[in-house]
Amino acid sequence: MMFGLVPLWWLTGFFYLGWPLFGALLLALLLTRGRVPLPPASGSWLLFLALVAASATQVQSAGSVLTFGLRLAFYVTALVVGVYVYAAARERADLVRVLTPLTAFWFALVVLGWLAVLAPRLAMATPVEVLLPGGVANTPFIQDMVHLSTAEYSARSLNPIYRPAAPFPYTNNYGSAYAMTLPCVVAFTMLRRRGLLRVALLVSLPLSLPPAFLTLNRAMFLSLGVGLAVLGVRASLRGNVRVAASLVGVVVIGAIAALFIPIADLINRRVESSDTNADRLSLYLEVLRRLRDSPWLGYGAPVNVDTVSADAPIGTQGQFWMVLFSHGVPALLCFLAWFVAAALICGRATSAAGQWLAVVPVVCLVQIPFYGMANPNLAVAFFAVAFAMALSMRERPRGKVRPAAHVAAVPA
Repeated sequence: MMFGLVPLWWLTGFFYLGWPLFGALLLALLLTRGRVPLPPASGSWLLFLALVAASATQVQSAGSVLTFGLRLAFYVTALVVGVYVYAAARERADLVRVLTPLTAFWFALVVLGWLAVLAPRLAMATPVEVLLPGGVANTPFIQDMVHLSTAEYSARSLNPIYRPAAPFPYTNNYGSAYAMTLPCVVAFTMLRRRGLLRVALLVSLPLSLPPAFLTLNRAMFLSLGVGLAVLGVRASLRGNVRVAASLVGVVVIGAIAALFIPIADLINRRVESSDTNADRLSLYLEVLRRLRDSPWLGYGAPVNVDTVSADAPIGTQGQFWMVLFSHGVPALLCFLAWFVAAALICGRATSAAGQWLAVVPVVCLVQIPFYGMANPNLAVAFFAVAFAMALSMRERPRGKVRPAAHVAAVPA
């Protein structure tokens, strides 16, 4: 329901606001089950959550309370998804079934991405938007989440550039999700050697490139490039021919698509017609300037000011800056510590699927300075990382694994 029905939640306006509710349902299932194993490095994330909760004392306006609570809910939901997936992947013999929801999420990205390409001006009110109280629905942050639109573009431009965004309100979120999910799809095709779903995923890989390329997300290309480079180095050092062959296949497909889509020219055209770089820099500098007054707990939430060139609030345009400004330096260190630990732990994987999944935390680390992650994408990252951690543990020799007493050991 959570990952497989994303197009339905998007059409109803329930995608963002409903995500924490699904997290609460997962948490209830975990609580009724009883004691469950936590993924490695969960302590740093629990400390991060405590620091975020403490920073609520710094929220400066009543209007920011709602958005603060929603961001905190996304952080908690991500951990709940990670715990659920980690427990399931450790216990179930059929690992493919555990990873299947992410493939459904991938298909949603591809289908809605093509909808944005074919109908870039499509926009309408959603049932959730209509049902929300006017004061809540008109909050800019909430309005973006509940109002249906397929693409981002400048309505005032005579020759606008349409950038796919659905099911997200912002095209950067689409690019972020695409870069996180692509390695999971390749990993799935390596875990399942046959079947219609595998064939459909292989067909969807080249079909996914036009919507992804047309997002013009530079950080998406950068994060995927760094992740694939790390994967290539690991494959070379370990002599894993299967991983190397799959990597070459993905790169070749991307190169062929680039022959038909003038991606470099489109990105240059967009950069020349906007002040995105200058706006980002002004926001970042303002974060550093204001941090001196509240370095430990931050300001609770992003703040709108008229002292910067950008229209966006201070503490946006990148998860690094949001956590630093909103929750302080200690919270940022805990946030980064989890992803660094995840990258190191997942990097121990020996199987081809495990090595592809180990790309996800690397992709996230590259994206953190540029993309916000206080949204459903954070749960996507935790899903993939928790699965990769469980897979890595199952691949170890039995003598080196000490499963919890309540968890059945399953041969890799």
